[in-house]
Amino acid sequence: MSHNTFGHLFRVTTWGESHGPAIGCVVDGCPPGLVISEAEIQAFLDRRRPGQSRFTTQRREPDEVRILSGVVTDADGNLRTTGTPIALEIQNVDQRSKDYSNIADRYRPGHADFTYDAKYGLRDPRGGGRSSARETAMRVAAGAVARKVLPGVTIRGALVQMGPHVIDRARWDWDEVGNNPFFCPDPVAAAEWEIFLDGVRKEGSSTGAVIEVVAEGVPVGLGAPLYGKLDQDIASALMSINAVKGVEIGEGFAAAALSGEENADEMRIGEDGKPVFLSNHAGGILGGISSGQPIVARFAVKPTSSILTPRRSITASGEEIDVMTRGRHDPCVGIRAVPVGEAMLAIVLADHFLRNRGQIG
Repeated sequence: MSHNTFGHLFRVTTWGESHGPAIGCVVDGCPPGLVISEAEIQAFLDRRRPGQSRFTTQRREPDEVRILSGVVTDADGNLRTTGTPIALEIQNVDQRSKDYSNIADRYRPGHADFTYDAKYGLRDPRGGGRSSARETAMRVAAGAVARKVLPGVTIRGALVQMGPHVIDRARWDWDEVGNNPFFCPDPVAAAEWEIFLDGVRKEGSSTGAVIEVVAEGVPVGLGAPLYGKLDQDIASALMSINAVKGVEIGEGFAAAALSGEENADEMRIGEDGKPVFLSNHAGGILGGISSGQPIVARFAVKPTSSILTPRRSITASGEEIDVMTRGRHDPCVGIRAVPVGEAMLAIVLADHFLRNRGQIG
């Protein structure tokens, strides 16, 4: 299986399976001299870690990261990147492979079981192997490194829709994101979602979500036409996250309902003599190049495919059956996708930052 690496100058390769001994990644192309620590990376991993509330999988993984290479201790006792590949590793400590013994030859509807088997002739039934969202922990770890490459850039994410329930943007408060188990910026919506998701969870079902990620402080000029567009790479990165079925930048699909006058981001000269945009329908990217405005992207995550309700399917030998997935699963996988989306945006921006510096100095 190839295609486990993404990025150009800032390149990330992930490895490992959901129920293997460990998962890890190699970050190549990180500039030398950046101060970094396991604790800094751990802080981002803790936001994604499973088992933190009744609304996520109860798999108990501490997700403790180790830096295996690519750093050296300086005179002040800080770890600094050396410019060589940074290897990161997380041990898997709470696998329950027996949960999957009854579906080893069964294709779970909505999962990659059938397509993996059809393409490669075999698959890892233990939690899906490489197709498991467990792999995204290493994207979050790599994203923590990527943030070090981006001076003055702030990257944040929030859940803006759960199932049919949408936040009220008039109540948006970034400080609220850390005050509830949903990464929700609207405290009223968060309280409503708690009741809604409790019902979904008790029914043994699942629901989807929409996540919004925002990068502020991005300099003008990242991205390149025609096939190195910044929004193109952001869309690709977000689409690569497990269970994602749609990505939009700025107004996205809603732009189709606007007039040209409404959609155009008008400009004026500010008091400092620099351009000022009067709106941000473009999501901070024009012609594939960052405009200096906040970069805004959203992605839609489908309902978790592992549910207790029996679903019609087939076995590898062609027998028609009903499949009910046991084990520990997220009733809304979109919740823990928030830090993953932030990480993917950080990685793309770090890559384009280095590519831009390499082209224009």
